[in-house]
Amino acid sequence: MRRILLLVGGLLLSCSVSALEVAGVQLADKTQVGNASLQLNGAGIRTKFFFKIYVGALYLPQKQTSAEAIIADEHIHRMALYMLHDLGSKKLYGAFSEAIEMNQTPAALAAMDGQMKQMKQIFDAVNEVQPGDVITLDYTPGSGTQISVNGKSFGTIAGAEFNRALLSIWIGNNPVQDDLKKGLLGG
Repeated sequence: MRRILLLVGGLLLSCSVSALEVAGVQLADKTQVGNASLQLNGAGIRTKFFFKIYVGALYLPQKQTSAEAIIADEHIHRMALYMLHDLGSKKLYGAFSEAIEMNQTPAALAAMDGQMKQMKQIFDAVNEVQPGDVITLDYTPGSGTQISVNGKSFGTIAGAEFNRALLSIWIGNNPVQDDLKKGLLGG
């Protein structure tokens, strides 16, 4: 009986160590995107005016601590946003576009005009996200960035440069929040 209790206790302890919890959100240490198995690189919480907006989690093929290397990398990856606050499509798109603009040159923004319009259309189709919803941004080289909410795809936006602009929101030179960047980079 004692062996069974020790075994069960050990299993419970190992389960609690294998996943990360941030702001009450339990994050898997691994996820699957297409045929690729990705591991949790890091996570953090996005706040604005003392409101908890979402928990962000970055999944990569292998752990990386260099933002520049992650942004330049051409491998499958996932950025997941676990919503803690409700946001309408206008605020959601506004937050994304403003953060992209902070990290891009006017020429780069002009080159992505069509992709930005497509992202706006996708967020308009989403309409609103509620606490508990999960937005995933899955990048696949050659295909683009698939935007899904709760597992339902709302569209794919082509282009590696567009995906780099998205990643710059969180881990670029002017991230939306420094401590979120640090958490996503495993800090």
